Amino acid sequence: MENPLYMAEDAGAADLIAGGRLQLGISRGSPEQVLEGYKYFGYVPPEGSTDADMARQHTEVFLRVIEGGGFARPNPRPMFPNPPGLLPIEPQSPGLRDRIWWGAGTRATAEWTAQQGMNLMSSTLLTEDTGVPFHQLQAEQIHRFRKAWADAGHPHEPRVSVSRSIFALVDDRDRAYFGRGGDESDQVGVIDNSVARFGRSYADEPDKLIEQLREDEAIAAADTLLLTVPNQLGVEYNAHVIESILTHVAPALGWR
Repeated sequence: MENPLYMAEDAGAADLIAGGRLQLGISRGSPEQVLEGYKYFGYVPPEGSTDADMARQHTEVFLRVIEGGGFARPNPRPMFPNPPGLLPIEPQSPGLRDRIWWGAGTRATAEWTAQQGMNLMSSTLLTEDTGVPFHQLQAEQIHRFRKAWADAGHPHEPRVSVSRSIFALVDDRDRAYFGRGGDESDQVGVIDNSVARFGRSYADEPDKLIEQLREDEAIAAADTLLLTVPNQLGVEYNAHVIESILTHVAPALGWR
């Protein structure tokens, strides 16, 4: 749904303003309430291709220009002199290219992500299912990503994040909202005519939560954990959710 050149300008400006701290996650997007929403933004996949193909083509353009690749033929009679060659996007932000993350929903997409030299961002949903628990399927996705990265010969180490819904039951509010007995499990459903597996939520007393999270193979394989929070419950409660994890769970698991 984005113009890759305009997006590259915005990303470069935002990263410069932030002092090189931008971590930008992008993806093809997920099915929402709007059918073929990309059409409302003026984009239609070429005949014989899909919206996923179009998203990857936009991404390849985006990655090329944020690296400084020239793409525009300069005016031969400019008001001000141009440097030689094709003109790049401005502004340029050094190092931003290494801080782009792709939200991958399958193992094959994770391999493509590695080939493109992007960091891997894997959520609580995979749009495929092999019958194994979600965390094991996601761990395999991460393994394939790292292997594809090594095979591609990129000079730096990639980053990998996974998302989880985790709630430590430390007061009556937590138990009222999420006290379901700690017996959550994966769910399997159909998205875009494909079988998909949704990862479980974690909600339990801190000591039990720690033991459950120790068994999560994907968390162990990743270097970054993103906590998904129920934003409809307000800022104050979500701050409490995060603080509870940092205080009662993270130290025991060695999270920093």
